[in-house]
Amino acid sequence: MARTTDDSERVTPMMYHLNLNDSRSKLFDRTGMDDDVVSHISEVMAALGRVREAERALADASQRYMQLNETDMRALHFLIVAEDRGIVATPSAIAAHLGISAASTTKLLDRLEKAGHVARHAHPTDRRALVITIAAHTRQAAKNTVGARQARRFYAAARLTQAERDVVIRFLNDMAHELSTEDEWEHGAPLGG
Repeated sequence: MARTTDDSERVTPMMYHLNLNDSRSKLFDRTGMDDDVVSHISEVMAALGRVREAERALADASQRYMQLNETDMRALHFLIVAEDRGIVATPSAIAAHLGISAASTTKLLDRLEKAGHVARHAHPTDRRALVITIAAHTRQAAKNTVGARQARRFYAAARLTQAERDVVIRFLNDMAHELSTEDEWEHGAPLGG
């Protein structure tokens, strides 16, 4: 039986084409760009879209596997990195990393501790503070699932030459800068303006 193509398969590849997203050139200044350049840039945008979709699918799968939400997973990742570097992880450091309040951090840690993912200990030098550690079984589960899949990024980067990696680094840093909207949103300026 022949497989039929549903509408999403016909639309998704076009989602990132600049001409379809901005047919009247209100968002993108195409001055001096011919159709081949616009199409090539659209391919870059589509590739970034595929990366985002793959990351989203991986995050969703790992959250289901570990039965944790995104913030919980980010907290556990922070604890793994801190432990690997020999850094004492405190609730305030976790809150700063996640960008959440002290109250939200307490709720997060209560939830993770109740599920057996973390433990609270007395700080070795500050009697007022706590140290948060990740349970060995949780660390291993995270490394075996999310960590192993995320590590595959290394191979994609390793296949590039040093010059290609430099271009990718410059491009991704530039894109991160372009997407940064904190100042524009804080001051009410329109995006791209």
